[in-house]
Amino acid sequence: MRSCSIGIACLFIFAGPTLAQPDPAGDWPGVGNDPGCMRYSTLDQIDRGNVARLKPAWTFHTKELDPNGVGKTIECTPIVIDGVMYVTTAFMKVVALDAATGEERWRFDPVKDHPWPHAAASGGVNRGCAYWSDGKPDGARRILHGTADGRLFSLDAATGKLDPKFGDGGVRDLRKELDPKTAALAYGPTSAPAVWKDLVILGFSCGEGPGIAAPGDVRAFDVRTGAEAWRFRTVPRPGEVGAETWEGESWKDRGAANAWGGLSVDVGRGLVFAGLGSAAFDFYGGDRPGDNLFANCTIALDAATGKRAWHFQTVRHDLWDHDLPTYPNLVTATRDGAKIDAVAQVTKTGYVFLFDRVTGEPLFDVQDQPATPSEIAGERAATAQPVPVKPPPFSVQTFDESNVTDIGESNRNSVLEQLRKLQFGRPFLPPSRQGTVVIPGYHGGANWSGASFDPTTGRLYVNSNNVPNILTMTESKAADVLTQGPYRHTGYIQFLDHEGYPAIKPPWGVLSAIDLSQGEIAWRTPLGEHPELTARGIPRTGTETFGGSIVTAGGLVFIAGTKDERIHAFDKDDGRLLWEHPLPAGGYATPSTYRAKGRQFVVIAAGGAGKLRTKAGDAFVAFSLPE
Repeated sequence: MRSCSIGIACLFIFAGPTLAQPDPAGDWPGVGNDPGCMRYSTLDQIDRGNVARLKPAWTFHTKELDPNGVGKTIECTPIVIDGVMYVTTAFMKVVALDAATGEERWRFDPVKDHPWPHAAASGGVNRGCAYWSDGKPDGARRILHGTADGRLFSLDAATGKLDPKFGDGGVRDLRKELDPKTAALAYGPTSAPAVWKDLVILGFSCGEGPGIAAPGDVRAFDVRTGAEAWRFRTVPRPGEVGAETWEGESWKDRGAANAWGGLSVDVGRGLVFAGLGSAAFDFYGGDRPGDNLFANCTIALDAATGKRAWHFQTVRHDLWDHDLPTYPNLVTATRDGAKIDAVAQVTKTGYVFLFDRVTGEPLFDVQDQPATPSEIAGERAATAQPVPVKPPPFSVQTFDESNVTDIGESNRNSVLEQLRKLQFGRPFLPPSRQGTVVIPGYHGGANWSGASFDPTTGRLYVNSNNVPNILTMTESKAADVLTQGPYRHTGYIQFLDHEGYPAIKPPWGVLSAIDLSQGEIAWRTPLGEHPELTARGIPRTGTETFGGSIVTAGGLVFIAGTKDERIHAFDKDDGRLLWEHPLPAGGYATPSTYRAKGRQFVVIAAGGAGKLRTKAGDAFVAFSLPE
């Protein structure tokens, strides 16, 4: 095993025995479709002219709701290879379906069939699985499934049976190499693995609160045997690059700084890219003085060795849980008439950072914005934060009396009454004992739903939230200081009016198209609707969103993710809403599109529940044009 500082890549090879007629051009082989995660499809059977005719073609129910309709959200993006769809369920099962009909082919249950003593991190959420093939006729084809309880499974793609040559009978214990004092803590992948050649590469979810936590390191394993190939330490140790950004021994037992949102890969260059989370504890950094590399960094790693190629830190000494919550998209931008391979990182802070893919140099200037000092004893907030000059932010950056909600006089007055008691106004205001308005809030800006990119137009499509939070710090009890630190926060509190709507002026959920070559926003439109507000004559407000977009050659951006439990299609050129359809529950996931038996389908998980707290569901719904 090589322990160094690099990341991941994903290469999909469409070969081997098929379960249906192969159609690589119509597949969706990874959660981001291509290894660079553009989430773009060349399929155009469904287009602007006929999208209004889309109807449900089939619905698959996982049957995981209890008799009272209680269940967990589904955040999986289905992948499709050779006419077979592979999905992960709310309870971490893997199911193979006929992509044309939704008929179940096989099911694998890691919890019931393979009991495990460890609880799942982050509530056991899972955003999908990965596919690998050895490229030989009649060769090996595997589904790779990482679970939030700290395991990696290798399954035969045709049967769902465990690969006996991988790990321990098909199961890799990802905790095995951890320090014994952290091995039993929250730890495991929540986003799909990445694959590069014969390596499977993983980011992890781990503890983000005060106290000791498992490491957020990026790790690579041999796809045939499960042996660890390399590890990149996201919190460097003395003598390593970045160690000077952790004063004293503040790096020890430090959690987070993790690639929990997944990975993207430049196959040809052998580079893997990640957006890393904030360092633990999310809201107090008095015990971690310094900028805290590689937290909040877009980072490029050598896929073969794990060595760091370059990094850029988008938030220094994070005090707001402003993780980089998603993989960067690998894109192409035009500058001075030349095409440049680039990396586009959307952020919770509502910005797009655009980097040269090879060097990591920003393609637009990034300026240091002076930041406010902290009033919390022992806390040393960063004196400045990096802000790109272009593109402009896609989320609201400040909150004050000028943009308090305007949906009704009583709504506005209820917010103003609360606002008078809080600190507010400038971006990057540190947490306070009085209470600080955090905008963008903990959910962004952008979140794990990330962005999609159209290589034919150079536009990036990103959904974002404009929902502020109130962050209040309080001193810990004397008995808790050693284990919990001197300060705690009072909870993840959204700033709402007296009716429960966001305190800020709408729109609260937005879909934006960003021209990456010009560094300009091409269009933006509210995403989602509160029907009860529409009935009161209030224009469409958008809703908070969880779940991302895809873009197609048919001229469409497909996205669900909204609290109104609908899936939508927008014209990718101008943002017009061309179609929407109700779902059996909220579609808090990213869709995929594919071709099976000559028809193009769009499929979305409808699991509801989750952070938007709508009713739970257990469905995957595939839409197509009538035959």
